[in-house]
Amino acid sequence: MKLSRRSILKMSAASVALTFAKPVLAQAIDELVIAYNVNLPSWDPTVGPSAVNPTIQGLYQSVFDQFILQQPDLSPAPGLLTDWGWNEDNTQVWMEVREGVKWHDGSDFTAEDVRWSLARAADEATGNPIQFVWGTLANHRVEGNRVIADVAQFDPTIFKWMYFLTGYVLPKDYYERVGADGFEAAPIGTGPYMVEQYERNAFVRLKANPDYWNGVPEFETVTIRFVTDAASRVAEVESGNSHVTLEVPYEEYDRLSARAGLTGTHAPISDIAMIFFNDIDVMLDENVRKAAVHAVDKQLIIDRLLSGYGVALHTLETPEYLAFDPTIEVAYDPDLARELLAASGYSPENPVRFTIQTTRGYKPKDYEMIQAIVGMWRRVGIEAEIEVYEIARHFELRAADELAPAAFYNWGNSVGDPTTSTGFAMFGPSPHSVWDSEDLIEKIVPLWGEADEEVRIQGWKDVSRYIAENAYVLPLLQYVQPIVHAEGVRVTPHASGSLLPHLMTRA
Repeated sequence: MKLSRRSILKMSAASVALTFAKPVLAQAIDELVIAYNVNLPSWDPTVGPSAVNPTIQGLYQSVFDQFILQQPDLSPAPGLLTDWGWNEDNTQVWMEVREGVKWHDGSDFTAEDVRWSLARAADEATGNPIQFVWGTLANHRVEGNRVIADVAQFDPTIFKWMYFLTGYVLPKDYYERVGADGFEAAPIGTGPYMVEQYERNAFVRLKANPDYWNGVPEFETVTIRFVTDAASRVAEVESGNSHVTLEVPYEEYDRLSARAGLTGTHAPISDIAMIFFNDIDVMLDENVRKAAVHAVDKQLIIDRLLSGYGVALHTLETPEYLAFDPTIEVAYDPDLARELLAASGYSPENPVRFTIQTTRGYKPKDYEMIQAIVGMWRRVGIEAEIEVYEIARHFELRAADELAPAAFYNWGNSVGDPTTSTGFAMFGPSPHSVWDSEDLIEKIVPLWGEADEEVRIQGWKDVSRYIAENAYVLPLLQYVQPIVHAEGVRVTPHASGSLLPHLMTRA
């Protein structure tokens, strides 16, 4: 069964669930086992490079709750905060805190935990990678069951961050008692699962939280194995050693989901594939950048490598994002790419040379996509050397602004706001960006605090057009996430790309 890209995007997660064979008895699955595609470097979801890794968020959300709950369709809903908003002149924010919630150690969750978590995130000393967002709020205080904070700098997206990266509530009393090392050794949250056992680079075993405020998960025990190699994840589900896995090659997804005892879901998610250009070396030459963009046939990559699963992009905005502009297009034009390179003295006989970094097996066909792109570049006069690294290394290099001239990445933006896609990816002072040209910084700065929503969104569309015209980044495609699972498990996909065991039930 093969679906067109457009039909995939129009379907709900339920409509793309495929069932082919006689179902396995639900009772046969006692302990749910998931083969996950990434390791977990740290248990603190609010500090360090791993805190902004979109793929790890599913692990964090299994143990910790965010301030605001994000539903599978990405819409916000009451979570640990039951209500929230601004005062009339946008000088304060207020948040109503849910009552009756327990931490995993049995102690009471309180408004003070929310106040402390927000203040800690805003403190530069704690190492929150998006402290500059949380720092827009100050003077956090508790009044009854309400938390109030003053607006130090207006940010129209602040409540969106409360269900996005680092937007987690941690236990004040427990953390202050055991310290950072103690928390890493024995983390607790208010989330649907509790950590029972953790072996770094191997697995984590979770136990259902019997007091979870949003309903006790159906599977009492869940083991998540860290299997970073895609072929090994295929073997995990094919052998029955794991019941669920994700991010397998699409041809393997088609094969496995048709096998007896297995099925699958595939749905578009908020992640996009992109290539960062760093403003160093040959990338300072606009002809090189523009040639690198025009030489890539994105649709061919989708059709040949991804079995048609994906949507070609020309900006860092997907069709579901608020600032998506379908009129912005950058043509596949290898002849123009050759002309641009010739203007800078390069040709297939005298190619421009640089390194491109990529992961291998982190996302379906990530390495193979870069191989294909390098081949397309070679035909126009670009000779790129591939360097493979783990995703954790990418975060380290990006935070230090030490990426190679080109670096493949998948950008997650589960809130769909342009600040959290084009904004942080392309704003030079951001630790998540490596392009630092003053012209782009000047265009982005006024948009951070723009209160008029229509003006703000149009401003980001204009920035996206400017970026495309100057080839400051190479957007590739929007991902469709493949999930393979045993027929005895019902999986609810999350459009953020997070694989959440508490949303899984027996079929």
